[in-house]
Amino acid sequence: MAAGAVAFTVAEIERFLIDEAALLDEWRLEEWPALMAPGARYLVPPLDAPDADHRDTLFLIADDRRTLASRVRQLLSGTTWAENPRSRTRQLITNVRLLTAEGDEARATANFAVWRFQHEQADVYVGRYLHLLVRGPDVSPAAGGARPRNPAPARQAELYSLARRR
Repeated sequence: MAAGAVAFTVAEIERFLIDEAALLDEWRLEEWPALMAPGARYLVPPLDAPDADHRDTLFLIADDRRTLASRVRQLLSGTTWAENPRSRTRQLITNVRLLTAEGDEARATANFAVWRFQHEQADVYVGRYLHLLVRGPDVSPAAGGARPRNPAPARQAELYSLARRR
């Protein structure tokens, strides 16, 4: 491990993922892209090829941080007909596992279930997240990586999701 690097823990990653889910459930979408590292990709593979590569397969979603921010602006504008009225969601994050960790990066996986309620209808989405997590610039090793070093907005996190697959 690099000098000064703080080891990742499953509890830390679990807290990050649960906090992210709460942020989305509470419709605090404008804060969500800040959880992503500058080079982040948000990837949702096709249902028939869950292990496909986004560089040579058409994905349901293959966004970078800029396109994610654009999606958020569209949703918050109130003009996205599919989200008017907006959905209510509840997410459950389970079976968080740390797959690998080296220096300031970790690969982790977790299962999810998302309930989406809209127009008197409920949909349930289940699946698995695969994250490449990196430590953000505001982590204080003295704090064990649990809190940003400097005062920050309530949702600024010490971990950033660099790659995410559903």
